[in-house]
Amino acid sequence: MSETVRTQLRVRASELEGRGWLNTGGNSLDLESLRGKIVLLDFWTFCCINCLHVLDELRPLEEKYSDVLVTVGVHSPKFEHEADPVALASAVERYEIHHPVLDDPELATWKAYTARAWPTLVVVDPEGYIVAHLSGEGHADGLAVLLEELVAEHEAKGTLHRGDGPYVAPVPTSGTLRFPGKATQLPNGNYLVVDSGHHRLVELRPDLETVERVIGSGTKGYLDGQAEIAQFNEPQGVALLPSELAWKLGYDAVVADTVNHRLRGVTLSSGYVQTVAGNGVQRLLDAGPARVTDTGAGTWSEHHDAGPADFAADAIDVGALGLGTEVSLSSPWDVVWSEKLQRVVIAMAGTHQIFGFDPLANEVSILAGSGLEGLLDGKAEEAWFAQSSGLAIDAEGNIWVADSETSSLRRLVLNDSGVTVETAVGKGLFDFGFRDGDAADARLQHPLGVTVLPDGSVAIADTYNGAVRRYDPATKSVSTLARGLAEPSDVVVVQVEGSEPLLVVVESNKHQLVLVPIPKEAQQVDEGASQTHRPKSPVTPGPLELAVRFTAPTGQKLDDRWGDPTQMKISSTPPELLVSGGGTSVGLLRTLELSADVPEGILHITARAAACDGPETEDGEIPDHAACHLYQQDWGIPVVLQADGESELVLDLRGMD
Repeated sequence: MSETVRTQLRVRASELEGRGWLNTGGNSLDLESLRGKIVLLDFWTFCCINCLHVLDELRPLEEKYSDVLVTVGVHSPKFEHEADPVALASAVERYEIHHPVLDDPELATWKAYTARAWPTLVVVDPEGYIVAHLSGEGHADGLAVLLEELVAEHEAKGTLHRGDGPYVAPVPTSGTLRFPGKATQLPNGNYLVVDSGHHRLVELRPDLETVERVIGSGTKGYLDGQAEIAQFNEPQGVALLPSELAWKLGYDAVVADTVNHRLRGVTLSSGYVQTVAGNGVQRLLDAGPARVTDTGAGTWSEHHDAGPADFAADAIDVGALGLGTEVSLSSPWDVVWSEKLQRVVIAMAGTHQIFGFDPLANEVSILAGSGLEGLLDGKAEEAWFAQSSGLAIDAEGNIWVADSETSSLRRLVLNDSGVTVETAVGKGLFDFGFRDGDAADARLQHPLGVTVLPDGSVAIADTYNGAVRRYDPATKSVSTLARGLAEPSDVVVVQVEGSEPLLVVVESNKHQLVLVPIPKEAQQVDEGASQTHRPKSPVTPGPLELAVRFTAPTGQKLDDRWGDPTQMKISSTPPELLVSGGGTSVGLLRTLELSADVPEGILHITARAAACDGPETEDGEIPDHAACHLYQQDWGIPVVLQADGESELVLDLRGMD
């Protein structure tokens, strides 16, 4: 990127304002104290899977440029629970964040930098000027090029100061377990616990405290082998296989190894760990029916038979993707065995889809989900999910889903005509709360776990409400079984012959499993329904010009070999807000017409762009075998219609100042 391009508009970075700081040893930071460093502001919220992906993308850059780069995580919460400073401190420890974090519960800094999506990255140069706005994930390569340019430029000017940054490590708080994810009961009565924060599995005796054995070295990484050397990376879910199938396969349990983007098979008799699905490269997106062979982190398959315009499809083909260890996965969060499908069902949180793995055929498939984020029921290939994180199977073989980002309970209904998706509880991406009663009015807050009770009702680990909730399909009502828990992430039913069933709850933020009796009379709680409160953009009724800025990183070129390589999909809540301009089409410019009869609502916008690596050939064309990249971001833009509002809306997919 040339100096002239970056200095056409010099915008001074706004001050960092919030409630307090973490990872600074109690010190407050300001931009003046960071002058001379390249500052990377990472606007995030700890519920967001895309934000967690970005944390991992940034780690190599933070290590390589540790003497010149200071990353500042600006935590701008989506959910009410995320505004709790204790919960935020736990999240910073849980995700091993090694940079300063600004607690911004009132979104003061979010507003100052006009952030509109999680995650958003803003790069500030050593003189305090903004040089880049980036939305979504997948920007590490472009950031690496930009950092090299900024280092060279400011070292030559004498405005770059090398040395240690302001990060101070916090004191760890965990014990035997560290932020455990899911658990399952073994045939011997013990519990196999996914000890996510220690990157291992722990077998606990029925007293829920005594450690029988450990599987995994406890060192973050990726390594197959015997129990004492195997490595995981923040695993979350676990499922036991039927004994006959396990005998054929040679492993008994499947683990969702989340940050490794893999499924691991575990032989319980020996503790041996092997990889059964996933190539370790994060899958970002399914790009339409011709593109489900996507082989990497946002890259087009080398074997595709059509051009980038193909990704304008509204729905993906459900079906086989490929052999287990040849397919890219994205943050598998939970797994469960489906006898009806003869597959391991996977909550693929990173792509907002439900996958399947047939271990005998060694085949990965898509069961449901278009890959678009939100709440939309219907046919499997058209449905929208949002960071699905918990799975359970009922007596009819249907699949219950804890869909965390929509604070909802969903169900995949399996019948002769295929798979359809229904919502039992929940309204959408920005609706949450703590309300029992009729399911149509009930609210959850970012649930992560789900299980089916002996009577056919469904228990939900309602994580951010610190509760276990119950949904009764017969009466279509919701009640509360227990509350006062610290981010429960899973719930297991324990049925002892001759006794009433009990619940074992994984209390993640207290690093423990607890036994909870099922009350004869469930509680009825109503603390209200809420919505995510973000600044509403004032816009005028009538025509609204929408533009998404995208600048390919230095060394890349828009992949226009088959036409326009960009695309937008637009809808609204309520649908009546959008008179015209909705739907999917190529291009990053669109004229919308907003209804004067709808006072406010949300514009749902998905933008995508494809670019390929250079250098270009002599005729300016992209080389045939260049590595290509797909960039995507979803926005939910709250708008309020008023006469003096704006008639233009500009968003950054990858904008450079």
